[in-house]
Amino acid sequence: MSTIAIIPKDREALRKACRKLEHPSLAARLTSKLGLSIEKFFELLPDSWYESLHDAMRVTLEKSLHVAIYSLASETSKRRHNAYHKFLSACSGAAAGLFGLPAVLAELPVTSTIILRSIADIARSEGEDLTSLESRLACVEVFAMGGRSHEDEGAETGYYGIRLMLSMHFSMIPEQVTNQGIVKWSPPALVRLIAEIAARFGVVVTEKAALQMVPVLGAATGALVNLVFLEHFQDIARAHFTIRRLERAYGEKLIRSEYGRLTRRED
Repeated sequence: MSTIAIIPKDREALRKACRKLEHPSLAARLTSKLGLSIEKFFELLPDSWYESLHDAMRVTLEKSLHVAIYSLASETSKRRHNAYHKFLSACSGAAAGLFGLPAVLAELPVTSTIILRSIADIARSEGEDLTSLESRLACVEVFAMGGRSHEDEGAETGYYGIRLMLSMHFSMIPEQVTNQGIVKWSPPALVRLIAEIAARFGVVVTEKAALQMVPVLGAATGALVNLVFLEHFQDIARAHFTIRRLERAYGEKLIRSEYGRLTRRED
């Protein structure tokens, strides 16, 4: 039985996607842009701020994801230029940089929605049909793939490992959910899914928030942090939807096998 050969152009696209998905580091990108490590910024924060951030983050993240997912219902026909998303993201980041912790938490649902709408545009560009439940949920997956928790690192959980874990939650969500947006009807399975994604999304949100919460840095740094944050998830989205496009063309089994070979080569 013959096997379909991956053409060089698609093999290179897969290689680039693998590199982005297996080494997603917002901290490294922020350090590169700002010249200081994330750890130094955490040291600048008062203990009470750091504790407040973690206490509020769990609730805020889940609410943020609900708001962002609702926005997909209006994204099936509209399309925005990337500069539009960057402008909105920079403005919200600047505001958070000026006013500290309360503004950071208030800004998070706005930023999450901007990111998800940008992800939706990238999904469409790679051939996804956003009227389908599967494609919409694939957009939400990007939030989980943009950061790795300590548990993920300990278990060496890669891209396909995270997809498998999330698919267990997806399989419990019925098609009726797509009528007025994914979370118009909120079954327990969707609540658990969002909690799972929020836990991973929170890894990179904490890094972003730490920088914005240092008052001396102000609005300019807040805007820059948000731009890097947006670009980080855009890169993850492009890689994720490139792989889904290649899976449609060559079959999931072949692409997953080649992805595994590329991953082992980089180790």
